[in-house]
Amino acid sequence: MSMTDTAHLKTSIQHCLHIARHSGSNFYLAFYSLPRDQFQDMCVLYAFMRHTDDLGDDESKSLEERRSAVSLWRDELQQALDGNPSHEILPALADMAARRELPARYLFEVIDGVESDLEPRDFETFDELNDYCYQVAGAVGLCCLHIWGFDRTDEAIRKAIQTGTAFQLTNILRDLREDQSRDRLYLPVQDLEQFGYTAEELQALALTPAFRELMKFQIERARGYYEVAKTLSPHLSPTGKRILKAMIRTYEEILDQIEKADYDVFSKRIRVSRTKKLAVLCRCLFEGWTAGWL
Repeated sequence: MSMTDTAHLKTSIQHCLHIARHSGSNFYLAFYSLPRDQFQDMCVLYAFMRHTDDLGDDESKSLEERRSAVSLWRDELQQALDGNPSHEILPALADMAARRELPARYLFEVIDGVESDLEPRDFETFDELNDYCYQVAGAVGLCCLHIWGFDRTDEAIRKAIQTGTAFQLTNILRDLREDQSRDRLYLPVQDLEQFGYTAEELQALALTPAFRELMKFQIERARGYYEVAKTLSPHLSPTGKRILKAMIRTYEEILDQIEKADYDVFSKRIRVSRTKKLAVLCRCLFEGWTAGWL
């Protein structure tokens, strides 16, 4: 690598660290449980995911402009993986992907998921929603495994995909109000029909008994996926165990907060406080130390 390439890589890494640091993400504090090289690589991955999402969500641009931007981003990713990065995030991403032997298809599948979100869409069944969860979350989880270190078994990959589904289902329940304002309905139509709650009621942010029963069902479904997620731990490196536990506990806390709010996700956005996130992280680090992980 030339001195110029090295300088570009360092600048790219610093840019990714800046994006992650100012994200407010539930994941960022959990990154601190990782060794420095893995912390840095997770910030690089996060910056790529954040930029990809932002391209699809930029409502200051027309649909065609966003579609063009996502298509160009796909081309720029391929060029970066081929050794010719252009965007400031991509030198760091290409370097990380090469070092971690991260399959490129996972990164492209994330772009596919964002592209599929460009226009309003409904999911008739949970199976359809699950496919979407893989693109926007399961593929991200598989990227994380390559950074943390894992035993590279089919079982680990299956469980990582279901872990991504757990996180995405939680995001969907938390963000119902915001998604509705963008004409996005992620709850399966079959589920709405099962509980007698309509898309029109959701548009009106109607907090009815039927809605509460629907939310209770969805939370129970998400908790089932978290139970699978917890069995991913034996497949991970010690550092992977720590961050997975912190991430699961933080996101399960979101479900707890939704329940404490009597399923009212319309009045205000459900959040986990920074203090709570830090407490979760410290607890996971302490448990890792007492279990001999550290």
